[in-house]
Amino acid sequence: MRRALPFAALVLVLAGCGSAPADDTAPAEAPAAPAGTVTSPAGPTAEVAGARFAQLEREFDARLGVFAVDTGSGRTVAHRAGERFGFASTYKALAAGALLAATTEAELDAVVTWAADELVVHSPVTGQHVGSGLPLREVAEASVTVSDNTAANVVLDRLGGPAGLEARLRALGDGTTEVEHDEPDVNDVPPGDVEDTSTPQALATTLRAYAVDDALEPADRAQLVEWLRRNTTGDGLIRAGVPRGWTVGDKTGSAGVHGSRNDIGVVWPAGGRAPWVLAVLTDRADAAAEPDDALLAAATEAVVAELG
Repeated sequence: MRRALPFAALVLVLAGCGSAPADDTAPAEAPAAPAGTVTSPAGPTAEVAGARFAQLEREFDARLGVFAVDTGSGRTVAHRAGERFGFASTYKALAAGALLAATTEAELDAVVTWAADELVVHSPVTGQHVGSGLPLREVAEASVTVSDNTAANVVLDRLGGPAGLEARLRALGDGTTEVEHDEPDVNDVPPGDVEDTSTPQALATTLRAYAVDDALEPADRAQLVEWLRRNTTGDGLIRAGVPRGWTVGDKTGSAGVHGSRNDIGVVWPAGGRAPWVLAVLTDRADAAAEPDDALLAAATEAVVAELG
């Protein structure tokens, strides 16, 4: 069973020395960090990091949201951390965590099936097992490691649909993340919409609860971490922005419109240091704009320069 965590209290701790006004569309649990803000503690390097984030927005003509926390020291880095972005496939990491919290080992190992008319776009694993199915554990693995969309829908169905996942996130303490649709409609997020959005701070805090803290039993947490580390879709994102020898477990997302490109993950620095949890979300005003992985890698480099 899930151990409910005090999400609001975590946000206050992670926000460090100060807080900022809440974004109009975000509940009070996710205080917004103004553009260019780097918190906990502020100083010369924080000013440099904040300027770097602003420079990246101008350079890539994009909106950039960042929230990172060093779980050992409690230091954070934030830029537009309370602003809403379409989360795209990053939610699959949270859904996998919720599934692990809600199921037994026997339930995870039981075979589930789906019909051909249930297949949706980008289903590289489930598309090969129509009718015969797979163990639920392997379905969840496919949703995280290769972002299989039909697999994600199977996981959501097991949780009670999008509303079921959202209810589990609320029980965990996440009052910000809004889950309204399954695949592929989850990616259709017009500017200013709240459905299927979250904030960098909320996503990072919830991922921390599942993958680092004790929202999951140790064996379930280890399973989620293994899936995140084996993700195959994020080589050019957070992984590209950390030094060689560091370990990353992440879940990417891309909506296919407005240049949306996201990555949320856990970073294990070399030398046995405590893990960091990081969310980097991006989009552009033009609906036809293309995403750019280099923006997320560069934002990660700025986080490393500040926290490292």
